[in-house]
Amino acid sequence: MEQRINFHEKGQGALKALYPIGAYLKKSPVEAKLRELIEFRVSQINGCAYCLDMHSKDLRAHGETEQRLYALNAWRETPFFTDRERAALAWAEAVTACKVPDEVFLKVKEHFTDEEMVDLTLSISAINTWNRFNIAFPMPSAVGTYQVGQFA
Repeated sequence: MEQRINFHEKGQGALKALYPIGAYLKKSPVEAKLRELIEFRVSQINGCAYCLDMHSKDLRAHGETEQRLYALNAWRETPFFTDRERAALAWAEAVTACKVPDEVFLKVKEHFTDEEMVDLTLSISAINTWNRFNIAFPMPSAVGTYQVGQFA
């Protein structure tokens, strides 16, 4: 696949609108490792190669295990995730699909404060947006080049 446009160069205005979301989320009470886990899972769902590379590397830097990364796609069938993580993963999948059943909401409500639920939803929305930019305007030569902390 050829690069269509370089949205990092041509979309500076749009990107300037997105960067403050990441800065806000860094101060969120939702732990960084969980947000990265959610971003990795949503990127799996959306098939975003660049984001999968980025978030797998960031997760490893946060101490995530290979076993959990490999099993994330089947998180419901494994014993590797906490109840809080399971609730967040279910929430991420539901919000990404734009179908949030009451039972998913109630499960998330058991493990997260209202503020955390809002921040978790913002994190899911943001990664969906980044996935869509990277899928609409792929940069195949950039996949695999991400270095941990590159966008800190």
